[in-house]
Amino acid sequence: MGAAICTCVSASLVNAQQSLPQNNSKTNARPEQPNRTPAPIPETKPRAEDTTYSYEFNQPEFYVRHVLITHGADGHGHLTFERLNEGESVEETLELSPAALTRILGLYQSLRFLDSDTNYQADKQFPHLGTVRIKMEQGARKRAVEFNWTNNKDAESLVNEYRRITEQAIFVFDMSVARQNQPLNAPKLLQGLETLLKRDGVSDPRQLVPLLTEISTDEHLPLIARNQAIRILKKIETGK
Repeated sequence: MGAAICTCVSASLVNAQQSLPQNNSKTNARPEQPNRTPAPIPETKPRAEDTTYSYEFNQPEFYVRHVLITHGADGHGHLTFERLNEGESVEETLELSPAALTRILGLYQSLRFLDSDTNYQADKQFPHLGTVRIKMEQGARKRAVEFNWTNNKDAESLVNEYRRITEQAIFVFDMSVARQNQPLNAPKLLQGLETLLKRDGVSDPRQLVPLLTEISTDEHLPLIARNQAIRILKKIETGK
């Protein structure tokens, strides 16, 4: 009986071994990896926030003899100006309105400023009107142009935009000085602002609404100045 059991067990083991798949390869071998070319590193393009713009004006005989405006694509920047017979220049922070910034960036784009080699100087020279210099930097790329008169409509419009920015910023500075130290100068300054508004000489009149609102209730200023501020506010609101 015992010999029969052993024979059955041996037969079962043999059958089990024969049923197992025969594989002479190593079970821990790793599959071959196909050769792969490293992916190319994408070229990084300059970001808008890395772009800077500048405008400079020089005419030593003008009352405002030198102006320098620098700003980024976000509209934040600085304005420096120097007046005739004044020893020190004035530097103010600058915040372009969204409307003014859109116009300026659109003009740079229309000019294809960085990609162009156009000479904006007209054949006729008018150095007595002053020389302007426009510059743009974007990453490692930069370009500057200089002229005193141009027939290029987009370049002319860009210069006019910067002139309006200059006029508006200088008015804000002068009015700040008047409110602190020279209140009697306020009526004359506001009269000058009205003249600028009539000839579209201000960058964005609506930017001046908070300041004019303060002036209209500032009892340190003459009544005529407060009334002028109210009148200008009404014109800005109606667009007239």
